[in-house]
Amino acid sequence: MSAPSVVLDVVIMTNVNDIDVDELGTMLEAVEDDPDLASFTFSAETEWTGGFESETRIANFEQAGETVESEEFTIVGDEPEELFGDRAGPNAVELLLAAIGSCLSVTYAGHAATKGIEIDDMRFEFEGDIDLRGFFGMSDEVRAGYEEIRCTTYVESDADEEELRALHEEVTETSPLYDNVTDTVELDFDLQFE
Repeated sequence: MSAPSVVLDVVIMTNVNDIDVDELGTMLEAVEDDPDLASFTFSAETEWTGGFESETRIANFEQAGETVESEEFTIVGDEPEELFGDRAGPNAVELLLAAIGSCLSVTYAGHAATKGIEIDDMRFEFEGDIDLRGFFGMSDEVRAGYEEIRCTTYVESDADEEELRALHEEVTETSPLYDNVTDTVELDFDLQFE
């Protein structure tokens, strides 16, 4: 008597940097066919809670004009005691550095995955210089924001140096936050009095 035969359906998932590149490729093809799918509107609501502290709530967003229900996140912002806060959270300029780092991480991981480059470890170290005379309006010669932001990128990968340099160039050309801080983005204010 022969052993029963077993047929196995084998599904091969291509996973690079914890990203399913097959699904990513499907999404990119869908955007190629319908560019509206690439259109997102993100929003945040910040409320001052006293002193130098605030709370920002982030939840739903829109894709292609449709609301996508999402978990709500709350981010507390505050200043250090040296700037008359209680240090209940990072200040806004620190949050900007975190946002840039988060965006660079996503951009590196995604673009590397599409190229089959596996990243074993990656981190970004940021420093930024601010002269508070700009914030306090004490000098027209000092800007209110960062004078300069420095970033050191550490990438551990089996890819060679040439591939990683090409990846870095692609990342700096396509990272939304890198774009926002290195090129002027319009900020349209609508001032409402309650």
